[in-house]
Amino acid sequence: MVETSTNLASVKTKETIVVGTSQRSSVESSLQDVVQMVQATFKLACASYESSEGYPGWQPNLDSEILRIATNSYLRLFNQKPDVRAIHAGLECGLIGKKYPGMDMISFGPTVKGAHSPDERLNIKTTQHFWDFTLDILKNIPNGKY
Repeated sequence: MVETSTNLASVKTKETIVVGTSQRSSVESSLQDVVQMVQATFKLACASYESSEGYPGWQPNLDSEILRIATNSYLRLFNQKPDVRAIHAGLECGLIGKKYPGMDMISFGPTVKGAHSPDERLNIKTTQHFWDFTLDILKNIPNGKY
């Protein structure tokens, strides 16, 4: 799994050239390291820079109760074990986790191809699976647990 990344998000020309980058990581300290590296690179080029808060890191809990509920739901609905893995995504979990520390959460969704590109598309068939899966997870959370 990619832990930390940086990308060239945009280049705009106005009176000056404005370069936007985006950094993310599942490890908060690594995120700060890469932000400082990008800032240092701009300083070496005698360019000014601004930083925004961005997305906080999120370390998935592969031993969580909600993951067990979701795994059992998937197996029951689709008669196969889900492909449970950590990927370099789930930025919303970082934002939610920062606001609600210790919250038990997972990230899942329909199949997306070509994410963040002009070729981005959604596999329509998987949206019904996603919906059915979401409803089944919610039905199987013990009352008052979440």
